[in-house]
Amino acid sequence: MKKIEAILEPSEVEVMQRSLSAIGIPLITVTEVKGFGGQGETQVYRGVRCEPPYLTEAKVEVVVPDEMMESAVALIRETAKMDPSGQSRIVVFPMEDIIGKRTGSGVAA
Repeated sequence: MKKIEAILEPSEVEVMQRSLSAIGIPLITVTEVKGFGGQGETQVYRGVRCEPPYLTEAKVEVVVPDEMMESAVALIRETAKMDPSGQSRIVVFPMEDIIGKRTGSGVAA
């Protein structure tokens, strides 16, 4: 099993969720996050340099079987229109174990 995390524009989440569901990945977790860095510009206001504020982004997390990882990442890249400036990111983690919250039992990872 693999855990995929993607940081992207909030407006892209709904389309991505529908696309992932269409290939058999119906469950995702979405978190609103703030990011800073890479905006590429410093503004000057009344002679004082000001850094731009944090940008609101969406963090999408999804757990997939190993054999679906490449297709899920490709779909996320395509759907999210990955930003060439580096603001959008996809990170893939190996999953060792998954434990059910309600039952406390392990799920095959």
